[in-house]
Amino acid sequence: MKISATILTILAVLCLGGVVLAAEELLGAGATFPEPLYSKMFDVYYSQTGNKVNYQGIGSGGGIQQILGKTVDFGGTDAFLTPEQLAKSPDNPLLHIPTAMGAVVVTYNLPGKPQLKMTPDVIAGIFLGQIKSWNDSRITGLNPGVQLPGDPIVVVHRSDGSGTTFVFTDYLSKVSPEWKDKVGAGTAVKWPLGLGGKGNPGVAGLVQQMKGAVGYVELSYAKKNNLPYTVVKNRAGNFIVPSIKSVSLAAGASMPDDTRVSITDTDAKDGYPISAFTWILVYREQAYGGRTAGKGKAMAKLLWWMTHEGQKYCAELLYSPLSNEVKAKAEKIIKSMTFNGQPILK
Repeated sequence: MKISATILTILAVLCLGGVVLAAEELLGAGATFPEPLYSKMFDVYYSQTGNKVNYQGIGSGGGIQQILGKTVDFGGTDAFLTPEQLAKSPDNPLLHIPTAMGAVVVTYNLPGKPQLKMTPDVIAGIFLGQIKSWNDSRITGLNPGVQLPGDPIVVVHRSDGSGTTFVFTDYLSKVSPEWKDKVGAGTAVKWPLGLGGKGNPGVAGLVQQMKGAVGYVELSYAKKNNLPYTVVKNRAGNFIVPSIKSVSLAAGASMPDDTRVSITDTDAKDGYPISAFTWILVYREQAYGGRTAGKGKAMAKLLWWMTHEGQKYCAELLYSPLSNEVKAKAEKIIKSMTFNGQPILK
């Protein structure tokens, strides 16, 4: 009995030790666009697996820089990498794993919090500084019956490298030739005017504090801060409320195998025109920089969980889950991850 007890004790210690050794902490940084969703996902994942995920919302630009610098296990971005960025790691490609879709909304601070209608040319006109007051006829003409003040419009934009900025300016570049020529699209652009806020929380905070302010944030940030947002006219001529359904409809076009696609200015009849995917960036070959096989496996298993079980947390936080078609492409990409050339997930 004494020997059996000793053996059981040793086995218990080994088992516990195995659990401790199996637990891996992953570090990520990047987009604030999906941060509310990632916070929920990572909390649940930790409670289920014991694997902690530390994610810092520093903006997509920062996330891209850090994954390129290999200072994090993964980057978060709403702006897919350019060919020039991809070329910085020719021997170990960076993979894009889509995790959800969301809406970028034009939000503002006006008395009574009316839900305004806006067309692409009006949105471009505001952010180009050509529409300067809230009672401009180009705004009031779209919103009969709404009493709009003569207050000046105060534009708020991102001050950091931002995937949300990329989505918004990508949309404006498609719908406004003048915007495309003067400003263009990017994670950081030279804004014609306005005040800068850091991250989606920073922009939402400035809009909330300043009378007459207007900015752009991911839908959940407007909801969280009780800020109104616009109904936007899409390419089909319909005014669309940003929602889980209208964002999903915007992604109706087929997705390339590498998942790098823009869905702004969708031609879907009922699709919201400022919609976007958000991605996790990881290296295909996980054996780099002294990483262990356990770390590589933990990364692949996290991505699998996010694109499968984790999807059920999207809707409650106002994100649209991945379609079956997109999920299948994500599965193929995750299964391409290797450690020392061997597939991590069979």
